[in-house]
Amino acid sequence: MIRRLVQQARQSQVSRRALLSTGGAAAATLALAACSTGGAAKPTAAPDESDSDKSLNWANWAAYIDEADDGSYPTLERFEQETGISVKYMIDVDDNNSYYGKVKDQLALGQDIGADTVCLTDWMAGRWIKFGYTQELDHANIPNISNLLPTLQEPDFDPGRANSLPWQGGFAGICWNKEKLPDGLTSVNDLWNPELKGRVGVLSEMRDTIGLIMLQEGIDISGDFSDEEFSRAVEIFRTHVESGQIRNVKGNSYLEDLTNEDTLAAIVWSGDITVINAEAGDKWEFMIPEGGGTIWNDNFVVPIGSSRKTNAETLMNYYYEPEVAAEVAAWVNFITPVAGAKEAMQAIDPELAENQLIFPDEETLATVKAFRTLTSEQEQKYGAEFQSVLLGV
Repeated sequence: MIRRLVQQARQSQVSRRALLSTGGAAAATLALAACSTGGAAKPTAAPDESDSDKSLNWANWAAYIDEADDGSYPTLERFEQETGISVKYMIDVDDNNSYYGKVKDQLALGQDIGADTVCLTDWMAGRWIKFGYTQELDHANIPNISNLLPTLQEPDFDPGRANSLPWQGGFAGICWNKEKLPDGLTSVNDLWNPELKGRVGVLSEMRDTIGLIMLQEGIDISGDFSDEEFSRAVEIFRTHVESGQIRNVKGNSYLEDLTNEDTLAAIVWSGDITVINAEAGDKWEFMIPEGGGTIWNDNFVVPIGSSRKTNAETLMNYYYEPEVAAEVAAWVNFITPVAGAKEAMQAIDPELAENQLIFPDEETLATVKAFRTLTSEQEQKYGAEFQSVLLGV
């Protein structure tokens, strides 16, 4: 199974441009985003002006939508033609915490943050929803929500999907430069080999980096693990940061370090490796490590200050058409949340319809875990422990 995933990550190379964010912060400059206690009054949603304002600003991560050779976005252009809604697509999210740090003060005041929909990972989407920073979705404007996979319909952070809708999902695992490391890697522990000192990158997403370390230590991150088990994994992380084994801790901009060979091995997100392989001629391999990988979803939310909620819902409905979802998945190689997309993929590329990075079966899903939902106190405590390593405290 693990080798099958490696081969599929290597073989599913669609012609596409790499979108590499250049705004990633170095480990020492990453700061813990402040968390509200939730005690303050929640802001009021902005009036919806979609009837008179046919525009939309969409903030997303790098390399996360289909792109043509000229840099245009084919499915998004068709959406504009079909609906008359013009979309400004912004590659603004490099890391959940860093993006939140930029907009949290405006969110708390109910102000427009310059985005009408943002794609955020489960835990961060849950934070926004809990604090009242998102608008409730009108499912009547999203009839294609009926295509949402049953397993994603009732997340604990948003029962009934009242305020969110999945965009894409994926795995966190490990990758390596095949030219420099022809023998490959099999586990997270292989990242700590002496010959890789100073050439290892990890993600600034705590749940992925610490999650993979915990899984390597035999801890079930989806279960009732203890504070001590979490802290033990942080100390392993701290050891390798302080020793210089780990060169960089970054968000989506980690891709730059791989392509310029500052790092030769890393903890990464699954579909991203197909992106850079398509540009650089199959230089990297992705693997869910022997200890297990993480699984997550990024979700559409509508910020509380947006005045174009119906336009955002129209966008969501469009991307839940199975044929559109399949076209996006063929480019990004992440897990599509849309039922019927696998059948639609048969017309695009039958091999991709069997790709475990896009349509994982039960055998693949048995190798990954979702990091459990944390209480506010745990989120503060664990986040502070993780950031203390980055800040050298």
